[in-house]
Amino acid sequence: MSESGKKIPIPPHLTEGLYQPQPETVEVPVKASKLFIGIPHETTLQEKRIALAPAAVATLVGHGHRVIVETGAGKKANYTDHDFSEAGAEIAYDREAVFKANVVLKVAPPTLDELDLMHPGQVIISPIHIPIVTEEWIERLLEKRIIALAMDYIKDESGGLPIVRIMSELAGYSAMLIAAELLSNNQGGRGVLLGSVSGVPPAKVVILGAGVVAEFATRVALGLGAEVRIFDNNVYKLMRLQRDVGRQLNTSTFNPQQLEKELLNADVAIGAVHSMTGRTPIIVPEEIVMNMKRGSVIIDVSIDQGGCFETSEVTSHEKPTFIKHGIIHYCVPNIPSRVARTASIAISNILTPILLKAGNSGSIEQLLYIDEGMRHGVYAFRGRVTNEHLARRFGKQFTDLNLLMTSSL
Repeated sequence: MSESGKKIPIPPHLTEGLYQPQPETVEVPVKASKLFIGIPHETTLQEKRIALAPAAVATLVGHGHRVIVETGAGKKANYTDHDFSEAGAEIAYDREAVFKANVVLKVAPPTLDELDLMHPGQVIISPIHIPIVTEEWIERLLEKRIIALAMDYIKDESGGLPIVRIMSELAGYSAMLIAAELLSNNQGGRGVLLGSVSGVPPAKVVILGAGVVAEFATRVALGLGAEVRIFDNNVYKLMRLQRDVGRQLNTSTFNPQQLEKELLNADVAIGAVHSMTGRTPIIVPEEIVMNMKRGSVIIDVSIDQGGCFETSEVTSHEKPTFIKHGIIHYCVPNIPSRVARTASIAISNILTPILLKAGNSGSIEQLLYIDEGMRHGVYAFRGRVTNEHLARRFGKQFTDLNLLMTSSL
């Protein structure tokens, strides 16, 4: 009403439906689905690990998922076909049968022959070793229009890289044990004990990077009695490392003069720098390697991302070392494969919850819509390159995966 007490007429179209029931928006629950998972026998890089241990297979089968394992796939990790069949897996004697699965799990990058067996829309979860990726491989991958995830780039809820972390723990332990052996006369080393005995100065170890590899390599080196120097440009990582190890350490940022000084006096140098997106930066130029002590050892754990020593070249478990400028180089990209059974269980512990979550979400692709950490692992999506580093390296058009999925986010 107005101040004069008269009613103000309101047009009917403004009040029509005012007291009518309104539609309620209700979230429609996603229907769970059963995954069909294939695990082929690894044939490259002397790979001995397997993506799922029998206990993990039993868990997935118990939730209704179907798992098919190629015969002999777990043999090098000391798992028999009987172990997998007892866990509920199907054993395939035909390699093509494994690649009919909707989700393929591998612990080595797919080969060209394996890509030929894949079909559009299929999902593959495997590592991606950037140094050995070729343009032909990328072309074949895109032609198949598959969804490819790098397990080493998948993030967890805290933003960490769980596969990288657990494999880094194994690599850190193994790197120092390998270095100890390579320093011996039998392996062409300087004949130096990685540690110390009474009256003899300890061996000197220089570690580049202060992440998980560095932490566990440091634990082993200190346990043996070696003298350790750690370099990283992230001061907070250096602080964390000292706190977790529980003692004061000799640390520094990547100061070129200090780094060169320490490397020239080192018996062992460990490359443990990790890149979150692409190639590891080269920290140590060839000129410094040339002036290191003859018979000293370089173990470049970063080689799966290109390596942080300029002289590093990819090697294999069959021929793990080479000598350049008198320095023994160990540059195997899958160091944890040396302890295949332990590594297989560790990988299973991470992949199994992801696969169960994918089943509850409806599919791996549906999980990508709701899980940002999973999207971070996708490097190819139905014929598009979604990893910026790969796109730039091979001159391909980069497509942001978030844009591809905008309609469903």
